[in-house]
Amino acid sequence: MAKQIIHTDAAPAAVGPYSQAVIAGAGKTVYLSGQIGLEPGTGELVSENFEGQVRQSFANMQAVIEAAGGTLDSIVKLTLFLTDLSKFASANSIMADIIPQPFPARSTIGVASLPKGAQFEVEAVIVV
Repeated sequence: MAKQIIHTDAAPAAVGPYSQAVIAGAGKTVYLSGQIGLEPGTGELVSENFEGQVRQSFANMQAVIEAAGGTLDSIVKLTLFLTDLSKFASANSIMADIIPQPFPARSTIGVASLPKGAQFEVEAVIVV
């Protein structure tokens, strides 16, 4: 899939590992449900540690993407949910290590709580 990254100086530049917008080539659009840091085998949170939950959430998302026939390059839009926006820089750093460039479009939302007491959730839109 070819992605065209959109950038304009008429809007604020990205403040993290994401693009202002992405045009996806022809293909099937797949909307992934949110993933939290649960271990697939136990259904329990991988850790109380924020970074551990972020990494497991992305690993869970990647497994679903691969089951849908895609790769991390297939992502055109991510939404991150954090229960503590002071950890935004940490989530950005981990995302930049995992998600290949050019980065997809992204939104980050601060939420009061997440299922099972999770601190982080990620959802994606992919094109395969």
